[in-house]
Amino acid sequence: MRVLLIEDEPKMVRSLKKGLEEHLIEVDAASDGAAGSKLAESNDYSVIISDVMMPEMNGLDLLRYLRQQGNNTPVILLTALGQTDDKVTGFEAGADDYLTKPFEFRELLMRVRALARRPVDTYQPSPVLRFADVEMNLDTKEFLRGGQRIQLTPREFALMEYFLRHPGRVISKTEITERVWNLNFDTGTNVIEVYVNFLRKKVDKGFSKKLIHTQFKTGYVLREEEG
Repeated sequence: MRVLLIEDEPKMVRSLKKGLEEHLIEVDAASDGAAGSKLAESNDYSVIISDVMMPEMNGLDLLRYLRQQGNNTPVILLTALGQTDDKVTGFEAGADDYLTKPFEFRELLMRVRALARRPVDTYQPSPVLRFADVEMNLDTKEFLRGGQRIQLTPREFALMEYFLRHPGRVISKTEITERVWNLNFDTGTNVIEVYVNFLRKKVDKGFSKKLIHTQFKTGYVLREEEG
């Protein structure tokens, strides 16, 4: 396994590099986002670990740049910022996981290994999903309700896709983190609730029949009901 570590604190770089290499993980390191982007573009990595606050190019700008270039290497963001809004911003930029400083090395190691072994989905789904008056095109990334085009962010799109694939079934927050986010991140935060609320405002607002419902203490379900 080969990992790219982008971090501007020398002490942390030495500590993380030593720990990862002790677990037989090869590590390339960069001290800022600009240098990290060059390494990411010229080498293949199993996982990229990047700080958010860095000189030259911060971690979010780096992440957005890589995703725009079509680089889908899993990325773990490291930051001292731990608020839900900060995490949402990171996920929307294309992050796969998020660790708030300070953290235990074994937690980082577990997440690196989980992302590195994440299987590539080779299943080719039907290009169009439909439910009630909703239509989602997986090829064009268009989402329509009642013929009206609604703009969804990548995370919102992925969450709505999962709901559309499992209509009528109660889906827990744990399942969403594992199947939509593809990993186990801190379920103690309210990131899932935030995204469900984002979807409700876009998908249900202005329509008499509501589609996204909360099942008390259980999860969420996609079903058609009068509001």
